[in-house]
Amino acid sequence: MINFEEELKKFHPSLEIDEAEDVIINHDLTDFTDILVQMVKEHDDEVKEDNR
Repeated sequence: MINFEEELKKFHPSLEIDEAEDVIINHDLTDFTDILVQMVKEHDDEVKEDNR
């Protein structure tokens, strides 16, 4: 029979998961909304330049 308490004592998280958490938490990732906002801003700037 499996002794869950003993198995939990042996558990160590995967290093890859710890590394992925660090990368995700410590980096400012661009998402789709950020890209759309930037595209709209660039378009608005181009329209303003064309109207001058």
